[in-house]
Amino acid sequence: MNIEKVKIVTDSSSDVLSLGDIAFASAPLKIMTSEKEFVDNADLNVREMVDYLKSYSGKSSTSCPNIGDWLSAFGDAEYVFCITITASLSGSHNAARLAKEAYESEHPGRRVYVLNSLSTGPEMRLIMEKMKELVYAGLDFDEICKQTDEYCKNTGLLFMLESMRNLANNGRVSHVAAKMAGILGIRALGKASDKGDLEMLEKCRGEKRTLDAICEQLKALGYKGGKIRIAHCFNEKAAEALKNALISEYGNIDLDLYSCRGLCSFYAELGGMLVGFEKQ
Repeated sequence: MNIEKVKIVTDSSSDVLSLGDIAFASAPLKIMTSEKEFVDNADLNVREMVDYLKSYSGKSSTSCPNIGDWLSAFGDAEYVFCITITASLSGSHNAARLAKEAYESEHPGRRVYVLNSLSTGPEMRLIMEKMKELVYAGLDFDEICKQTDEYCKNTGLLFMLESMRNLANNGRVSHVAAKMAGILGIRALGKASDKGDLEMLEKCRGEKRTLDAICEQLKALGYKGGKIRIAHCFNEKAAEALKNALISEYGNIDLDLYSCRGLCSFYAELGGMLVGFEKQ
């Protein structure tokens, strides 16, 4: 496949702004309150948004890219590989599917693959990196789609939250659970389920116990030293500690650590962390 005819597209929940020398675009989600709207693009001041939401006492919500946003992201590529946040958290996937139908109808011969990641953040990043690898391997469109589907069966996502207020405001967890996460140093540890829902695994008290629990859960879920991506919401100290623990356990692994962008910072909240990993 000619790389110049390919474009990889995602919504902004992937936290990715560029994929190097392959064409890439991100369709932005929005974070909204009764007072402000934050567009999750390269211009967003994430720290400003996080600090504002921490002090904001009202309800907040998110808005997914519409069909027009997706069509704009597709551009004029002949082959589009599109990845969305889990459909259980957002209408982004449905909008992308409708955009695919419109795009292929308007441009006969062009093809769009839309993948429901059943996840977000660093797991989406792993999938995008795999797509790029398959494109560079010279595989055809259908084979790339097939191998990407297979790859997704062997990736996972863990998350650690110090606060769940925004999740509670969006109806993703109960307000009682959110209050528990905010007291006595309790942190919530969970995963993206096979259906793309948020599945709580355990509650941990204190940062060290939480990091130990992440390592234990990674091993239980099948992590054996493959690629791992760690995204944090202004908690680099904990992310570095987790990185060092994993290197100590598994040696010289392919690991990248970075800051969450807007949408993931909204859900992870200040101090939160997302861990995408290969299971095999």
